[in-house]
Amino acid sequence: MTSADEPAVAALTGGWRRLHPLSPLVRAGRHLVAVAAVVLSGAVTRQQDSGGQGAYWDLAVIAVVVVIGVVSWLVTRWQVDNGTLRIETGLLRRSSQRYPLTQIQAIDLVESGLARLLGLAELRLRMAASGGATGRLACLRKADAEVLRARLLALAHGVAEDSPPPPERLLVALSTRRLVVSILLSSQGVITMITVGAFAVVAVMIPAAVGALGGAAGFVIGMLTAAWRRFNSGFELTVSVAADGLHLRSGAIQTAAETIPFGRVQAVQLVEPLLWRPLRWCRLEVEVAGRQVRNENRPEGRQLRAILPVGDHGQAAYLLSQLIPGAPVADRPAPPRARWKTPVRYHYLSWGGNDSCVVTTSGRVRRITRWIPLEKVQSVRRVQGPVQRMLGLATIHLDTAGRRIQAELTDRDVDEVDRQLAVLPGQCRAARHGQRPPRSTGTGFVDQVTQALDAS
Repeated sequence: MTSADEPAVAALTGGWRRLHPLSPLVRAGRHLVAVAAVVLSGAVTRQQDSGGQGAYWDLAVIAVVVVIGVVSWLVTRWQVDNGTLRIETGLLRRSSQRYPLTQIQAIDLVESGLARLLGLAELRLRMAASGGATGRLACLRKADAEVLRARLLALAHGVAEDSPPPPERLLVALSTRRLVVSILLSSQGVITMITVGAFAVVAVMIPAAVGALGGAAGFVIGMLTAAWRRFNSGFELTVSVAADGLHLRSGAIQTAAETIPFGRVQAVQLVEPLLWRPLRWCRLEVEVAGRQVRNENRPEGRQLRAILPVGDHGQAAYLLSQLIPGAPVADRPAPPRARWKTPVRYHYLSWGGNDSCVVTTSGRVRRITRWIPLEKVQSVRRVQGPVQRMLGLATIHLDTAGRRIQAELTDRDVDEVDRQLAVLPGQCRAARHGQRPPRSTGTGFVDQVTQALDAS
């Protein structure tokens, strides 16, 4: 942090402060299209209205929007006091939120398209609470937001407020061309292209049927929107490593700078879609504790964080070595009689483990590999269905605090399951109370994991 930033820091943290006056405009940006449609509709009506009543309705709509935004801005304030970030908002129902800086896991800097045009940015604080509470300051001037973010992180890590951010080392930079091709070759991309093509053919060949395809048009718009979100979240993605975790920066219209603390990773998942396999591409996703919160936009909150939207196995193994040092490989295949129960995915059923982590593979059309740190395991369950009982098989479930990624040792020999049930709870306790293994920086482990991923 330079000396030129010090006045801004003092101004940001001195007593109660308000958000930027244009922040209501940014927060209501997604509703501007609807407001513009109402105004344009009023303009058309006004041309046919000899009494000029349409102009008054237009002014009324604009006045309501302005008043709501101004009131929202006036009743929202924040300050940093005694190691706590306080945010107060609400007119009729007052809300006072307090976020201890010692519980901050990460602070993300998010810029929507409109915010970038106005030179603003939003801060999102990710807390250590199990519920994933998030404090939001939307929006501040970008320069002030960057300075405030650096100061809050310094206080959260217990260092001097003017300490510079930890140095970063670039790990991966995503190719835009590869990202576009991967979206087109995904199941979602194929369905979108087929639907758009069919809709275009019908519109050209049978113009009278276009009106009956209104529902299909909505479906196409939804698919295109999902594809755009995926492109925007991976556009010019860079992944760097620092002392506090992995730093991710990406975005075409809405940009985001996100930190994934090492200790908050619940599980890691590697996905190999069917159409990507000839290109030897894969996707690496993580589930972070507390990432799914009410205050974030819903499409983002439901998804896992793809730290590598598309890449080769070498890149995936390199990032995996940063997230889960010494991660094992799945080298224990399912017993041959499991083929009678799951003939399609039998080829992908395997697992492996060590004293700190368990890895499983599964999937019918696409291969999915999941790594679960034993320190994150909440419960261990043994499940045996009627077919499994006939074949002498059983399944072990490793449950974590996450909701999207769960490990399953599927269709294992009963004797093997009983042996693991006697060992796994103790290993989980030891992992929670023990020390994390050192993070690997050499190439030996990366080569080992890469070879195991390629051998499918």
